[in-house]
Formats: sequence, C-alpha cells, structure tokens
Amino acid sequence: MMFKVIKADLLKMKRKWIWFLVVLGPLGVVLLQAANYGLRYDYLVKPGDDHWKGLLENIQLFIPITLGLGFTIIASMTANVEHQQNAWKQLLALPISKKSVYTAKFIANGVLLFISCFLLVIMTCVLGIILKFGINIPYLQIIKMSFFPLLAGIPILGLQVWLSITFRNQALPLTIGILGAIFSMYAILVPDWVIWKWPLLIGEHHDSLWFVSMGLGVGLIIFLIGMLDFIKRDVK
Repeated sequence: MMFKVIKADLLKMKRKWIWFLVVLGPLGVVLLQAANYGLRYDYLVKPGDDHWKGLLENIQLFIPITLGLGFTIIASMTANVEHQQNAWKQLLALPISKKSVYTAKFIANGVLLFISCFLLVIMTCVLGIILKFGINIPYLQIIKMSFFPLLAGIPILGLQVWLSITFRNQALPLTIGILGAIFSMYAILVPDWVIWKWPLLIGEHHDSLWFVSMGLGVGLIIFLIGMLDFIKRDVK
C-alpha cells in the first residue's frame, strides 16, 4: 500500500513543473561550471594540477544553495497538489493511515531529490570528459559530492515537508526555505550544530561523515515529529 501511495504521488507530479526542476538543478550547476571553464580555461586548468579535483571543488560550492532551494520548492509543490485541489480529506478517506500518507509524501520528495543528485553525477562526468580531463574519472568522489549533501540536509527536507503540509498558504514555508538556502552560502561561519550548515560538509571540528550521520539521525527525528503532528492535526 505504501508503494502505491508513493507511486500515486509521483504520478501527480507528471504534469507539473517539478520534473523540470529536478533536471534544472543539476543542469544549472554544471552549465555554470561549463561557462566558468569556457571563459577561464587557461587559468583553471594548469599543467600538473588535479583537474578533476578542481572541477569537483568548483561544483561543490553551488550544491548547498541549489539543494536548499530544491528542498523548499519540491516540498512546496508536492504538498500544494493536495492543498490546491482540497484533496486532503479525500486522500485520508481512503483505507490508508495518516502515518502512511505523510511518510509517502516525505519519501516522494526524497526520490525526486535522489534523481536530481544522480543526474548531477552523470552530468559532472560528462562535463569532465568534454573538458578533456581524462577517463580516470573519480567516481567515488563524484558520488560523495553529489549525495553526501543530500543526506546531511535531510533535517532541512524534513522541516520543509512538515511546513509545506501544515500550511495551506505556502508563503511561510517558501520564505523560510529560501532564506535558509541563502544563509547556507555563509553558514561556514556558524557553529556546526546549525542544520543549514550541514550540506556544506565543512566544520571546524567534524568531517563530512559526521555531517551525514547527524543529517540522517536528526532528519529522522524531525520526520517523526512532523508525522506525529500531522496525525494529531485536523486536516482540512
């Protein structure tokens, strides 16, 4: 039953702009670097340097804000499908628990973002090959660069899903999410416990695995809090 609900949520997105955004996120980041290298190739690509490493570092700079906007917009759009059609009561009238409905929404968001990160892996590899960085592609580093920020940012996703489902008017969830995404650009200056810093994977006292672990743990807690609130709430 859970799989059917998740599948139904994804099918609802078929005619929405959400699939365009899933592709646009990684494509925008990669095209930005393509333009960067196109304009400054001689400066960025110097003999003896690890060109793949340089490319990944340049791409990684833009992942936190792109991911933050992705969390915000995708969560809002998936929840707004029900809000706009006044379909929450109809959905909850089906023989399925509110817990399953909320979990399906959360997982559907995660699946869309996973696809976006997977596309980033492919596009990064293609860009590196086009830039003639060789066929010794650092697949593991590219996978970490693409997926670790997503895992570390699960608490932000949990918060945005919770807010987007709770509030019919999406102004507040969108405002919080967009401000959080902008804040993440400068979050390296804040303490490591601030969740908007975690997708950066950079801390004064912790490594990337710490941020991933905390993201998964705290993300689960926020997901459970949101789910319990949704179960107790009188959905209109």
